[in-house]
Amino acid sequence: MSDRSHNLLHIRPQIGSAKVNDSMSSDEYFQNKTIRPVLKLQNDLLLAAFQNYINKHKKRYYDLSLENKLMYIENAIQKDIKFRNSLKGMVIGQFTVEEYNDYIKNSSALNKRMMNMVVERLKGQIQVFEVPELVQ
Repeated sequence: MSDRSHNLLHIRPQIGSAKVNDSMSSDEYFQNKTIRPVLKLQNDLLLAAFQNYINKHKKRYYDLSLENKLMYIENAIQKDIKFRNSLKGMVIGQFTVEEYNDYIKNSSALNKRMMNMVVERLKGQIQVFEVPELVQ
């Protein structure tokens, strides 16, 4: 194993609830073994990227209802291809070469899983994107 692979695996958080076993599909195995820990590791960067996305789009997000904010998150990731590709790069860049070789075997299905997980992660932390109250 290369130093890069070793270092990447070493810094990833362990997720006890992300079970892996022989009876699961290869995509589910990859999701739990690789994608979940990488998303957890990259969480702050993903949050910052979405905050930047909000700011670049004239902060329209802040005028929306909660339901529409949730839809905004989903639409930003599903429909804005540049943003989606940027997020994918943040995740894929943390793969080892071995993981990348597994990923490219079924990248389309894994991308769908990955982006759905990013959407749910951002939705689950929606309070982070609230406008901070002005201190008086």
